[in-house]
Amino acid sequence: MSQGTGVTAVDAAVVWSVAAATIAGAALLAWRAVRGLRKLFGRLVDMADDWHGVPERPGVPGRQGVMVRLLKIEERVARVDHELQPNSGGSLRDAVDRVDRRTQTLAPDPGTDE
Repeated sequence: MSQGTGVTAVDAAVVWSVAAATIAGAALLAWRAVRGLRKLFGRLVDMADDWHGVPERPGVPGRQGVMVRLLKIEERVARVDHELQPNSGGSLRDAVDRVDRRTQTLAPDPGTDE
C-alpha cells in the first residue's frame, strides 16, 4: 500500500470515501438480491395458488386447483370417447353406422362389387 499523501485529513477522506463506496456497493447488491428473491417468491406463491386453487372471496371468484380441473377434463374425454365407441345403440358412433348402412342400401359406393 502507498504511504499516503502526508496530509492526514486527505488520507482520512480517501479511506472514508472508499469505505462508503464499498458499503454502498454491498448495499446495492444486497437490495438487488432481495428484490429478485421477492419476485421469485411471489411467482412461487402464484404457482402454488394456481396448483391448489383459490377460494372465493368478496368481489373475486374462486379458482379450482389443477388436479380438479384435470379430473374434469378426463371426465369430458371419457364422455366423448363413449360417444365414439359402438355400444348399445345410443352413441354417436352407432347412429353414424345406422345412417351408413341405410345409405349403402339406397346407393352403394361406386367401385365396390355391390
